[in-house]
Amino acid sequence: MATSVRGPHELEEEHHNKRMSFVKTHAMRLRDNVRCKNLWQETSGALGDLGTFIPILLALAYVNGVDLGTTLLFTGVYNIATGLLFGVPMPVQPMKSIAAVAIAEGPDRLTVPQIMAAGLSTGAVLTFLGLSGLMTLVNKIVPLPVVRGIQLSQGISFGITAVKYMLSNQDFKNNKSKGDRIWGGSDGRFLALAACIFVILCTGPGGGRQCGCSAQESEVKSRQSQDRLRNSAQDNGDVNDVESLDNKPQEEPRRKWIIPAGIVVFVVGVVLAIVRDPKTLGALSLGPSALKVVSISKHDWKVGFVRAAIPQIPLSVLNSVIAVCKLSNDLFPEKVVTPLSVSTSVGMMNLVGCWFGAMPVCHGAGGLAGQYKFGARNGLAPLLLGAAKLVLSLLLGSSLLRLLASFPIGLLGAMLLFSGVELAIACRDQNSNEDAFIMIVCTVVSLSKASAAIGFATGMGVFILLKLRELPTEYPKWIQSVRNLTKKSRV
Repeated sequence: MATSVRGPHELEEEHHNKRMSFVKTHAMRLRDNVRCKNLWQETSGALGDLGTFIPILLALAYVNGVDLGTTLLFTGVYNIATGLLFGVPMPVQPMKSIAAVAIAEGPDRLTVPQIMAAGLSTGAVLTFLGLSGLMTLVNKIVPLPVVRGIQLSQGISFGITAVKYMLSNQDFKNNKSKGDRIWGGSDGRFLALAACIFVILCTGPGGGRQCGCSAQESEVKSRQSQDRLRNSAQDNGDVNDVESLDNKPQEEPRRKWIIPAGIVVFVVGVVLAIVRDPKTLGALSLGPSALKVVSISKHDWKVGFVRAAIPQIPLSVLNSVIAVCKLSNDLFPEKVVTPLSVSTSVGMMNLVGCWFGAMPVCHGAGGLAGQYKFGARNGLAPLLLGAAKLVLSLLLGSSLLRLLASFPIGLLGAMLLFSGVELAIACRDQNSNEDAFIMIVCTVVSLSKASAAIGFATGMGVFILLKLRELPTEYPKWIQSVRNLTKKSRV
């Protein structure tokens, strides 16, 4: 058969069609990642991570001079990008270990260049781990009970911090509590308690999707259970029971509150912030913050890496990558989130923004759980939050600092509490004694030493020891022969 030779115009048209097909496919994927299913629900979920974002940002702005407007600008871009690319409510959170070192009491607090050096160093390490494939290897090696232990410790830690916010006045400048909070007033205990009651009524116990079990699997299991009951009734000759099962009407779904709890709590907080300090409106000024490249000296690189990046890297690997991937794939099994993509995402965010003085950020399992708790179900939630941050940063810049400083801390505590609980509930799939033992040991050590790295090392050690116990108890043949020779020599 003679083969037809295509001309240059046909080849060019074929390449053009392939390019258009590629662009169309990715455009459809991006559209599906942010498809609007319930706008109010996604908007409410977008605010579910503010319990950690606002307090740490305020502390870094007040104590260390990190620019609020610049941070809002870059984190807004990050939120939009992660929402489009991941298709899940992937949060953008502060790097907590770097923030804790930066705002620690004493004359040796980190400067802005040192904080940025720590963020750049951590970002470079995570980018290397992601692109080299080492992060994927670590994700495969780390056992699930150890990951759950890190999640559980983080959830409990969030809960403890949230209760402190609700019960005690907070001095973010010095990173400590300063006396009991009064019951009444615009930021009293009654307000925090009312917010907790409201969130429970609106969102229920939470817990998301049962880990490792999709909605379809749950429906299949329910149908199988119904069939087993019917077969059992038939075997026992209980005709009436069989008829009652066949004719039993389907239970009507319970009526659920559809009020977006996150939006209501945030709006109430903004109103109370203005009431508490009416001068905040007059302090607002139009215009964004001026972008400036941060000058980092050799000394700043050394201090930032040794004091802040070294303790942050293990936490980022465990909680910002491995735990996030596991939790995301539990909640959204139809959206595969890989360690390579998450690790590279965290690294690139900091390799870009920290040069301009934006707060070092990461993804976090607690933020993902918090946004899911308050209603976020796809990438639309972070996209909406990112758009709001961009608008505020371009319109008001750093003048928002005073308004955020007046926001009732008790309401932030209420939102943070349920974020922590949602994260901890994800650990309920550790049902065997061995898995639960490893998880709890990892959790206790992480909380007592306040270090996820030490808890992780302990959990891995316990896991290895338990596996050693499963080895055969009989001595290998060569050891047994040596023992026999030793006995004969003694005789």
